[in-house]
Amino acid sequence: MTKALEGVRVLDMTHVQSGPSATQILAWLGADVVKLEAPTGDITRKQLRDLPDVDSLYFTMLNGNKRSITLNTKTPRGKELLTKLIRRSDVMVENFGPGAVDRMGFTWERIQEINPRIVYASIKGFGDGPYTNFKAYEVVAQAMGGSMSTTGFEDGPPLATGAQIGDSGTGMHAVAGILAALYQRTSTGRGQRVNVAMQHAVLNLCRVKLRDQQRLAHGPLAEYPNEDFGDEVPRSGNASGGGQPGWAVKTAPGGPNDYVYVIVQPVGWQPITQLLGRPELAADPEWATPEARLPKLGKMFQLIEEWTSTLPKWQVLEILNAHNIPCGPILSTKEIIEDASLKANEIVVEVEHPERGTYITVGSPIKLSDSPVTVERSPLLGEHNHDIYATELGLSPAELVELQTNGVI
Repeated sequence: MTKALEGVRVLDMTHVQSGPSATQILAWLGADVVKLEAPTGDITRKQLRDLPDVDSLYFTMLNGNKRSITLNTKTPRGKELLTKLIRRSDVMVENFGPGAVDRMGFTWERIQEINPRIVYASIKGFGDGPYTNFKAYEVVAQAMGGSMSTTGFEDGPPLATGAQIGDSGTGMHAVAGILAALYQRTSTGRGQRVNVAMQHAVLNLCRVKLRDQQRLAHGPLAEYPNEDFGDEVPRSGNASGGGQPGWAVKTAPGGPNDYVYVIVQPVGWQPITQLLGRPELAADPEWATPEARLPKLGKMFQLIEEWTSTLPKWQVLEILNAHNIPCGPILSTKEIIEDASLKANEIVVEVEHPERGTYITVGSPIKLSDSPVTVERSPLLGEHNHDIYATELGLSPAELVELQTNGVI
């Protein structure tokens, strides 16, 4: 069975997380992704190592299903080889600092001359303007994209989310742009630039907070548990902030992740009152309607928590689901990595690596009926130099030795 992107060649000049997360998705979808690294390798090969002299989990979990070559693009011969690689590629992806690829001598105009059909994707921290040259990191993007100011509790500091919305979130946006450009190429025959900024991607993921910023002009946000509202959207703890109120309530025995997130829909209020042993609240005018409950969301979830805190979270989950009440347990990373259903869905996957042995990684969240994904290990540094330089570009064994001796690969 063929894969969706079979035959698509991707020149992956990315590093760390935002770029590699995008190119790994393309590799999972069947593209031939060639990761071009400096002879010293992607910096994350050595970052946060758990085993000495072995590629880190940081690297292995972001670079599966790819091939690796090394190349010093600052050398004249390196630039010649890069030109050949661009000529044979359908997609080129980079996430260097602003202007870095231009300074190598490969402006968009030059790249178009080499290969008019190429899709050239760039991931940067920010768009054009006063922030362009700011150094971009995951939490910097969260800070400047609207996430941190709206995350946390009202009386606490702004908080980062554990989800990598700045890096991997931007990578997913880049994938969408690349696939759109490839599709348009089928009718135009031309490649194009794809630009994605981390700040912009985070903001796109925070659009509901801009919705609420505009709603503030017409009064307090009733769906929020906050008592006081200024002229900006406040941090509101675990409140959903949406049409149906929700909160994380404690369960027994009271550990750091012994919580269940519960959403109270209008139709769910009556069965909830039965579970609480307070059936009279279903008909009480002070509690019976969503409008009546909005001013006292804190008290409502306190009543629910008095019940849930006496039971383990999986029992709470079973009872609530039996009454068709939306809920979800707070799963720890340990629970997730051991979850049988996630393993069965191949989203938690065991992979064999020649140096570190078996490790756990995240599989493809995108499932296509006619394009199966086999999650493969990450490549060793330069593992595919011979395959690509000799077999595919036609360099002789003597040339390969010369390139290695001169530090070009």
